Parts: sequence; structure tokens; C-alpha cells
Amino acid sequence: MPHTAPWDPAPLAEVAALFASLAVPWWIAGGHAIDLAIGRVHREHADIDVLLLRRDQLSVQDALPAWQWWAADPPGTLRPWGPGETLPPSVHDIWCRPGPAAPWRIQVMLDESEHRTWISHRDDRIRRPIEDLGLVSPDGVPYLSPEVQLFYKARAPRPKDELDFAVTLPVLTGRQRRWLAAAIVATLGGHPWLDRLPEPGDAS
Repeated sequence: MPHTAPWDPAPLAEVAALFASLAVPWWIAGGHAIDLAIGRVHREHADIDVLLLRRDQLSVQDALPAWQWWAADPPGTLRPWGPGETLPPSVHDIWCRPGPAAPWRIQVMLDESEHRTWISHRDDRIRRPIEDLGLVSPDGVPYLSPEVQLFYKARAPRPKDELDFAVTLPVLTGRQRRWLAAAIVATLGGHPWLDRLPEPGDAS
């Protein structure tokens, strides 16, 4: 059964190479995005995530043409994703593996957009220009900006999310801290991270 297949996440360099030829924007997300933001590997990762815009979802099939793709549809279950099939808005995650006997190697996450604007699937009030959604590592790997990644981790932070926040906080600029704080307040109200986000005197 696909749910019981183990995870053996592909190395970051392999994932970057697989997606490098795409003509649409994509970003490394999750804990690996935090690693890229702080410039070092700070913990082990049970999977590796790639974020694409929903409108570009079929690019997954272009990047991984010989792989199996399974959609979390509905969330909590998996089903095969057919070639050329447009996934419904309820599907935000796609699990990918090289073959039926292989472990899962890559998870692709889909997020919303409108023209040149990214829209969080968690709350459509949280938006920003697509061109400002990510950064690029010194090795040329695009990754989700840390404040956006932390926003997704803030809703129900697990111990690993708390660690990600702690190691990222020192590298966040004042602008990034303010964006994260505003996004958390708008969507969650109070939150333990809010007391740690202000950085008086940082006007960057």
C-alpha cells in the first residue's frame, strides 16, 4: 500500500537537478528551506518538499516523467495522479517515487496564485508578489523565503518547527520579522512567537 511505503528523501542536489529545467517558478520548501536560509544543515529531515504554484502543477509530471505521482485527495489519503490530470483545489500535496517498489522520495506542495501574486492556501488574505516569494542559494537553488516558511509552520508548531524558528530568527531582517508577525496576527491572533519577533532599531 502506498501509505505504508517508507520515505527515503532524495538529496537536495538531486531534487534541484530534477527541477532545474522547468520554465516555471519552483522553490525548495520545508526544513530544507530553513537550512538554505541559515546556510547550514541544522537537523535531520524525514522528507524533502518542493513548492509550485497550482497553475504550474503539471510541471511536476514534466520534471519527473518516469516517476509515480500520488495525490493526497482528499487530505489524509493517496491516489494515483493521472498524466495531464488537473488536480482539484482541495489537493495541496503530491507524493512522488521512482517506481511502485521504491520509497517516497519527493513531496510537492501546491499553492495558489493570481496573475503575479502568490496567495496562501491557508488564508487568502496572506499575499505577496511571486517574485518576492523566494530566494536563491549561493549554489543557485531557489528556496521559499524563511518568513513564509515559518508562517506555515506557526499554525501548530511541532518541536522541529520550534527549532526551525529558533535557528532562523537571528538571520531574519526587520522586514521579514514584521511580515511574519503581521501574517501570524492576521491568521492566528496571539502566538508565542510574536514576543520574539520584534527587533527594535532594525529598519532593513
